[in-house]
Amino acid sequence: MKIEQIYTGCLAHAAYYIENNGEAAIIDPLREVQPYIEKAKKDNAKIKYIFETHFHADFVSGHLDLKEKTGANIVFGPTAKPNYEAIIATDNQTFKVGDYKIKVLHTPGHTMESTTYLLIDENDKEHGIVTGDTLFIGDVGRPDLAQKVSEDLTQEKLAGYLYDSLRNKIMPLSDHLIVYPNHGAGSACGKNMSKETTDTLGNQKKVNYALRADMTKEEFIEEVLDGLSDPPGYFPQNVMMNIKGYESFDKVKSKSDNPLSPQEFESAANETEAIVLDVRHQSEFIKGHIPRSIFIGIDGGFAPWVGALIVDVSQPILLVAPEGREEEVVTRLSRVGFDNVIGYLDGSFQSWKNSGKDYDTITSISAEELEQRYPNNKDLIFDVRKDGEFTAEHVLNAHHTPLDTLNSYLKDFPDKETFFVHCAGGYRSVIAASILKSRGIHNLIDVAGGFGAIKKTTIPRTNYVCPTTL
Repeated sequence: MKIEQIYTGCLAHAAYYIENNGEAAIIDPLREVQPYIEKAKKDNAKIKYIFETHFHADFVSGHLDLKEKTGANIVFGPTAKPNYEAIIATDNQTFKVGDYKIKVLHTPGHTMESTTYLLIDENDKEHGIVTGDTLFIGDVGRPDLAQKVSEDLTQEKLAGYLYDSLRNKIMPLSDHLIVYPNHGAGSACGKNMSKETTDTLGNQKKVNYALRADMTKEEFIEEVLDGLSDPPGYFPQNVMMNIKGYESFDKVKSKSDNPLSPQEFESAANETEAIVLDVRHQSEFIKGHIPRSIFIGIDGGFAPWVGALIVDVSQPILLVAPEGREEEVVTRLSRVGFDNVIGYLDGSFQSWKNSGKDYDTITSISAEELEQRYPNNKDLIFDVRKDGEFTAEHVLNAHHTPLDTLNSYLKDFPDKETFFVHCAGGYRSVIAASILKSRGIHNLIDVAGGFGAIKKTTIPRTNYVCPTTL
């Protein structure tokens, strides 16, 4: 069976292209749809259907633009109520793509409209299942997101639905079926996803904790909800964009294609409520950046960190990007719903510097330099990694101030004493430093290379020990 997984690493997202006998289907497309159109054109195929597994929270789907450009029908599973024309399929309904069949299996739990698509080849042999966020490799979808957009649902109720969907719809299927999920490791839509992006259903029945045959519903609910972190703030906004519709990607690109001179850029920053977002490499940002600008590098976990830290998708943004990569940045922002880029600095930061305008820097030291300073500064080290990273191992006496909730810890940072900020490798600590400096906290030093470099020194480290109640 011809099915291609189109994986986008920065979002840990998988879309699927299915083609047979001159007809094609796309499942869960990204915002920029031209690559799917070109793929079908190369195969001399017409895109007939756009299947959506659910209303996504972590990205804005390209289904509406793809329908507009190709005339393909959008298909959702049962109970979906989009604010635009779409086929709302019934459970077990079958769609034909060439000589292939795609069967709808309603699998509520992650969301109420969540649907798994059973793929059947030209010989009527079941080939695989595209599971959306219902079943991942090594995990299942978190059941606490839909409650953010509906007060009638609780995470416990959704987890119960998910248990039933897995047991009644997916686990009875043949072990040889290939599981094609919507996400892999790194996505915030689950908690224990594998780095592998496909597997057989039979193997998942053996190794996936959520598919244990002897697991009761109560045990499932407890385990699937245990350890869930708060979802990023932009998730509900992306859901609503996917339900209600959005501005076309072509218009988003067109209005953002606005090169600004240093003077025009400065005026726009002063006259609007735009955030100045600098997406160059952290090493460049450290050496020089526009005062109060926020760093989130395009070559790191860009879009998820933008969503986690900026939160409001309608926020106006002014870009400082590497020359020639402005459209790429706009594209990646739009994938998570940030459509309001109002311009970019023409000539990147070098033009700002050449104009003689003031700029800021960040002091950065090596782990070896921190090693020399540690004895006298051991209470002034701040770790911005995630909870699990910090718990596993951290510098002795370090303060834990996770990046995604950094604003909640602003009072923890010293007013006057110089303190040190680190993450795992140097990307997130510069993000943290930029946020702190934008809040007027300048008495900081970044540790280049982060904890990975620190581990190569003699700086004492420890792991978290759960206190015992006597």
